[in-house]
Amino acid sequence: MFTLTLIEPEIPPNTGNIARLAAATKSTLELVGKLGFDISDKAVRRAGLDYWEHVNLKRHLDLEAFIDSLDPSTLHLFTTKADKSYVDAEFKDGDRLIFGAETKGLPAWILEKFPERCVTLPMFHPGVRSLNLSNTVSIGLYEALRQTNRLSLS
Repeated sequence: MFTLTLIEPEIPPNTGNIARLAAATKSTLELVGKLGFDISDKAVRRAGLDYWEHVNLKRHLDLEAFIDSLDPSTLHLFTTKADKSYVDAEFKDGDRLIFGAETKGLPAWILEKFPERCVTLPMFHPGVRSLNLSNTVSIGLYEALRQTNRLSLS
Protein backbone atom coordinates (compact mmCIF):
# COMPACT_ATOMS: atom_id res chain seq x y z
CA MET A 1 0.00 0.00 0.00
CA PHE A 2 1.55 3.28 1.16
CA THR A 3 4.16 4.48 3.61
CA LEU A 4 3.41 7.42 5.89
CA THR A 5 6.68 9.08 6.85
CA LEU A 6 6.84 11.56 9.73
CA ILE A 7 10.03 13.61 9.95
CA GLU A 8 10.78 14.49 13.58
CA PRO A 9 7.18 14.58 14.85
CA GLU A 10 6.72 16.49 18.09
CA ILE A 11 3.19 15.94 19.40
CA PRO A 12 2.30 12.46 20.70
CA PRO A 13 -1.48 12.57 20.03
CA ASN A 14 -0.87 13.44 16.37
CA THR A 15 1.46 10.50 15.92
CA GLY A 16 -0.99 8.28 17.80
CA ASN A 17 -3.80 9.29 15.43
CA ILE A 18 -1.56 8.69 12.42
CA ALA A 19 -0.49 5.30 13.80
CA ARG A 20 -4.16 4.29 14.10
CA LEU A 21 -4.72 5.49 10.52
CA ALA A 22 -1.72 3.46 9.34
CA ALA A 23 -2.99 0.34 11.09
CA ALA A 24 -6.53 0.76 9.76
CA THR A 25 -5.35 1.19 6.16
CA LYS A 26 -2.51 -1.37 6.35
CA SER A 27 -0.03 1.40 5.59
CA THR A 28 3.49 1.48 6.96
CA LEU A 29 4.39 4.21 9.46
CA GLU A 30 7.94 5.52 9.46
CA LEU A 31 9.24 7.76 12.23
CA VAL A 32 12.45 9.51 11.21
CA GLY A 33 14.97 11.50 13.22
CA LYS A 34 14.50 12.91 16.70
CA LEU A 35 11.05 12.37 18.21
CA GLY A 36 9.38 14.74 20.63
CA PHE A 37 8.09 11.82 22.73
CA ASP A 38 8.79 8.27 23.88
CA ILE A 39 7.57 5.23 21.90
CA SER A 40 8.89 2.57 24.21
CA ASP A 41 6.56 -0.34 25.01
CA LYS A 42 5.96 1.10 28.48
CA ALA A 43 5.02 4.54 27.13
CA VAL A 44 2.72 3.06 24.48
CA ARG A 45 0.95 0.87 27.06
CA ARG A 46 0.58 3.82 29.44
CA ALA A 47 -0.99 5.88 26.63
CA GLY A 48 -3.55 3.11 26.03
CA LEU A 49 -2.71 2.63 22.36
CA ASP A 50 -4.41 -0.74 22.07
CA TYR A 51 -3.94 -0.81 18.28
CA TRP A 52 -0.13 -0.28 18.42
CA GLU A 53 0.60 -3.98 17.78
CA HIS A 54 -1.19 -3.63 14.43
CA VAL A 55 1.03 -0.78 13.25
CA ASN A 56 3.74 -1.69 10.74
CA LEU A 57 6.28 0.67 12.30
CA LYS A 58 9.74 1.48 11.00
CA ARG A 59 12.14 3.71 12.90
CA HIS A 60 15.03 5.59 11.25
CA LEU A 61 17.39 7.54 13.49
CA ASP A 62 19.63 9.23 10.90
CA LEU A 63 17.55 11.75 8.93
CA GLU A 64 20.17 12.59 6.30
CA ALA A 65 21.03 8.95 5.56
CA PHE A 66 17.33 8.15 5.33
CA ILE A 67 16.63 10.97 2.85
CA ASP A 68 19.66 9.98 0.76
CA SER A 69 18.29 6.43 0.48
CA LEU A 70 14.94 7.42 -1.04
CA ASP A 71 13.74 6.85 -4.59
CA PRO A 72 12.47 10.30 -5.67
CA SER A 73 9.86 8.80 -8.01
CA THR A 74 7.93 7.40 -5.03
CA LEU A 75 7.84 10.58 -2.92
CA HIS A 76 5.11 13.06 -2.11
CA LEU A 77 6.34 15.78 0.25
CA PHE A 78 3.48 17.61 1.93
CA THR A 79 4.27 21.25 2.66
CA THR A 80 2.61 24.65 2.82
CA LYS A 81 5.46 25.87 0.60
CA ALA A 82 4.31 24.13 -2.60
CA ASP A 83 2.33 25.40 -5.57
CA LYS A 84 0.97 21.99 -6.60
CA SER A 85 -2.20 20.66 -4.98
CA TYR A 86 -2.16 17.14 -3.59
CA VAL A 87 -5.09 16.26 -5.88
CA ASP A 88 -2.87 16.97 -8.88
CA ALA A 89 -0.25 14.49 -7.71
CA GLU A 90 -0.29 11.02 -9.25
CA PHE A 91 -0.19 8.42 -6.49
CA LYS A 92 0.69 4.78 -7.09
CA ASP A 93 0.98 1.71 -4.90
CA GLY A 94 4.12 1.77 -2.80
CA ASP A 95 4.46 5.55 -2.71
CA ARG A 96 5.74 7.36 0.36
CA LEU A 97 3.85 10.36 1.75
CA ILE A 98 6.25 12.52 3.78
CA PHE A 99 5.27 15.05 6.43
CA GLY A 100 7.29 17.39 8.63
CA ALA A 101 7.16 18.34 12.28
CA GLU A 102 4.07 20.13 13.54
CA THR A 103 5.83 23.42 14.34
CA LYS A 104 8.40 23.50 11.53
CA GLY A 105 7.20 21.43 8.62
CA LEU A 106 9.77 19.72 6.42
CA PRO A 107 13.31 21.10 6.52
CA ALA A 108 14.12 23.44 3.62
CA TRP A 109 17.01 21.24 2.46
CA ILE A 110 14.62 18.33 1.89
CA LEU A 111 12.19 20.50 -0.07
CA GLU A 112 15.08 21.86 -2.13
CA LYS A 113 16.32 18.34 -2.88
CA PHE A 114 12.93 17.22 -4.28
CA PRO A 115 11.11 20.39 -5.47
CA GLU A 116 9.08 18.56 -8.12
CA ARG A 117 7.74 16.14 -5.48
CA CYS A 118 6.22 18.82 -3.20
CA VAL A 119 2.45 19.11 -2.80
CA THR A 120 0.15 21.13 -0.60
CA LEU A 121 -3.39 21.09 0.74
CA PRO A 122 -5.11 24.31 -0.37
CA MET A 123 -6.18 26.63 2.42
CA PHE A 124 -8.47 29.50 1.69
CA HIS A 125 -8.09 31.80 4.69
CA PRO A 126 -4.80 33.74 4.71
CA GLY A 127 -4.78 33.81 8.51
CA VAL A 128 -4.49 30.01 8.77
CA ARG A 129 -0.93 28.86 8.12
CA SER A 130 -1.48 25.09 8.17
CA LEU A 131 -3.78 22.24 9.08
CA ASN A 132 -3.24 19.78 11.92
CA LEU A 133 -0.67 17.14 11.00
CA SER A 134 -2.93 14.14 11.57
CA ASN A 135 -5.67 15.75 9.46
CA THR A 136 -3.21 16.45 6.66
CA VAL A 137 -1.94 12.87 6.70
CA SER A 138 -5.51 11.54 6.59
CA ILE A 139 -6.49 13.74 3.67
CA GLY A 140 -3.34 12.89 1.72
CA LEU A 141 -3.57 9.15 2.35
CA TYR A 142 -7.22 8.91 1.42
CA GLU A 143 -6.56 10.75 -1.85
CA ALA A 144 -3.80 8.22 -2.59
CA LEU A 145 -6.20 5.39 -1.74
CA ARG A 146 -8.89 6.91 -3.96
CA GLN A 147 -6.52 7.25 -6.90
CA THR A 148 -5.40 3.65 -6.58
CA ASN A 149 -8.95 2.31 -6.28
CA ARG A 150 -8.49 1.10 -2.69
CA LEU A 151 -11.67 2.56 -1.21
CA SER A 152 -14.16 -0.09 -2.23
CA LEU A 153 -15.59 -2.11 0.66
CA SER A 154 -16.03 -5.18 -1.53
